[in-house]
Amino acid sequence: MRKVTPFLWFNNQAEEAMNFYVSIFKNSRIVGFNRVGDGSVSGGTFQLDGLEIIALNGGPQFTFSPAISMYVTCETQEEVDELWEKLSAGGEKIQCGWLKDKYGLSWQVIPSVLTQMLGDKDREKATRVMKAMLKMTKIEIAELQRAYDEK
Repeated sequence: MRKVTPFLWFNNQAEEAMNFYVSIFKNSRIVGFNRVGDGSVSGGTFQLDGLEIIALNGGPQFTFSPAISMYVTCETQEEVDELWEKLSAGGEKIQCGWLKDKYGLSWQVIPSVLTQMLGDKDREKATRVMKAMLKMTKIEIAELQRAYDEK
C-alpha cells in the first residue's frame, strides 16, 4: 500500500523543529531520529496528530516557500488563538490565517466554520465572509459570524 508522507528539508534544525512541532500539537510524538557517525541528527520522523512527517537536515541549498503550507483546521477560537501564537513565535504573521514559523515553514490556521461559511449556497453571505477574512491576519470567528449574519 502506498502512503504519502510530507518531507521537510531543514538546513540544520530538523531535531529542534521536530521537538517544537510535537510540543504544540496534541496526539503528537517523535517516532525516531536518524543519526550520522558522530551522533548528530541527520533527520527523523515525527507525527503531528497522527500525520507522519519526515524531516531532514539537508543543508542551506533549499528553503521553504509559501507555495507549500501546513493547513490546520480548528474548531474553536481558543484553538485558533493558541496555535496562532505558538506557531508564529519567532516567525511572521501574514494574512488570512497564514503565518510563517521560525523555521520558515508556512501554516494556515483556519477555523472549520470559515470553510462552511465560504461554501454557503447563499453567495452574498459567502462573499461577505470572504471580504471580512481578507481584512484579517489571524482569523476571528466572531467577525466572520458578524459578516455572515449581516442583512
